[in-house]
Amino acid sequence: MPDVIIIGAGPAGIFAAMTLLDRGISDILLLERGSDIEKRRCPARENNGHCLHCTPCSILTGWGGAGAFSDGKLTLTTEVGGFLGELVPKSELEKLIRMADQRFMDYGAPAEIYGGSTRETRRIKALAKRAEMALVEMEVRHLGTENCYQVLKRIRKDLEGRLEIRTETQVKSIRVKDGTVKGVETEDGEFISAKFVVSAPGRVGADWMRGESRRLGLAAIPSPVDIGLRVELPAAVLEELTSATYESKLIYYSKTFDDKVRTFCMNPYGEVVTEYTGDIMTVNGHSYAEKKTDNTNFALLVSTIFTEPFDDPIAYGRYISRLANLLGKGVIVQRLGDLLNGRRSTPDRIAHSSVRPTLESATPGDLSFVLPYRYLKDITEMLEAMNQIAPGVNSRHTLLYGVEVKFYSHRIEVDRNMETRIKNLFVVGDGAGITRGLIQASASGILAGEAISEGLSGKTKGKKSGSGRLVREYRCPLPTD
Repeated sequence: MPDVIIIGAGPAGIFAAMTLLDRGISDILLLERGSDIEKRRCPARENNGHCLHCTPCSILTGWGGAGAFSDGKLTLTTEVGGFLGELVPKSELEKLIRMADQRFMDYGAPAEIYGGSTRETRRIKALAKRAEMALVEMEVRHLGTENCYQVLKRIRKDLEGRLEIRTETQVKSIRVKDGTVKGVETEDGEFISAKFVVSAPGRVGADWMRGESRRLGLAAIPSPVDIGLRVELPAAVLEELTSATYESKLIYYSKTFDDKVRTFCMNPYGEVVTEYTGDIMTVNGHSYAEKKTDNTNFALLVSTIFTEPFDDPIAYGRYISRLANLLGKGVIVQRLGDLLNGRRSTPDRIAHSSVRPTLESATPGDLSFVLPYRYLKDITEMLEAMNQIAPGVNSRHTLLYGVEVKFYSHRIEVDRNMETRIKNLFVVGDGAGITRGLIQASASGILAGEAISEGLSGKTKGKKSGSGRLVREYRCPLPTD
């Protein structure tokens, strides 16, 4: 019977474990569905880009979570990356972000920081305003895909022997009795008892977390579903933006539908890659610290909130993804000029493009058969707006890959320590719908680790009620629709 069970070895779970260890608590069992980091291999990278539909996907699961093979952008701001700013004061969140960032640096993250409030970013921000967009000023530390993997390897090595880690172990359910968590049951039928449980299943575990929250009666609200395309163009087109900010977070509200459209995961001199979640394939992007291509890629995502009568954004995102997979036998690529002219892209037309696709396995096709007109209109409007600050973005040769979908779980109600209404059950990270990136996911793990360590040592942050249940001094109410 360990003191603490942590479900998921992504950043949220890892940082919860490290925080507990820092405070002298070592009776920890960390359970991870995927493989250990040394065993994580993606056959697609050795198979000319062709996904073999591994279950579970080694890109998304395993020690380090989906972030292990990301390009490792640490967005050092309270403004993006999650909702922790609604749970703790801004000053405390800033401190948590600095703590998480320093931990990454301790394990080898580079010292260089991009962006921030510089003369160049202020100039770009002014240009964005003229084009009816907002640029989020933020500092970014870029690890690079290969360095992110190495940082997580060092963390794994440092934790060896300090806690129990079980990989390739999938949790079936969280066990609760009389309003208090009792442990977990694995898919193999093993029941493991614990005083505290931290659920950190990551974005790939969002569907499972949603099912568990419903079964356990945890209050939650639907999160927006982010659906869109990945854009690829010559790196020179965005050089002024990426050299100043590395990742430009641009936000635009479409003229036709007033939908929120945003850039996401910008990868200077990077490559477009695939992800496999369950039975669907989606598209993503990476950039390396050393290896460079001639292109830059980024996602354009449209956020939609479903309320009544339909409130299942994950199901909708999966439906759109399956449609793309059906028509393109995977990922579809199309030239922007072909899309605007109402015709499909063919291998010959792609070959005539001045932009060479970095995802060679993508199938030339027609994305208008996949995405609703509303989403396509939103995206093409933003490309026009971006063209005003970076001429060449709206070129007929610009490549569009589809689809890109970000699956976020329903946002589960927690207090400022990440504890749910079930005593001693904490949920953290992207899989709980609370964060959307490496830094805030890590910060949420720190919060949970600190609260549990205080609980195990008999300390509290609030006052005890008559029943002995901790009454928090600060609790963020659920926002209304």
